[in-house]
Amino acid sequence: MQVISQLVLDENNMAFHPMMGNSYQLNAIGKEILNMLKQHKVKDEIIEVLAKEYDMPEHELFIDVSDFISKLKVYGLYQ
Repeated sequence: MQVISQLVLDENNMAFHPMMGNSYQLNAIGKEILNMLKQHKVKDEIIEVLAKEYDMPEHELFIDVSDFISKLKVYGLYQ
């Protein structure tokens, strides 16, 4: 089971991992990305959803979403 599926997200954009006891502060978009990853959406799907929601070019979101996912990997939250 991926660690990301164990994260608990709250209304204050905090992600908490109950087994490790770690908390992570997110912004609203980070929380959306985490929610979509928990739903097993792939990066391209996430970018498409965010591009429509925020009226942003997909090539700009590609960089931001890729960076966010890379940071999740560094923290051991996503493989």
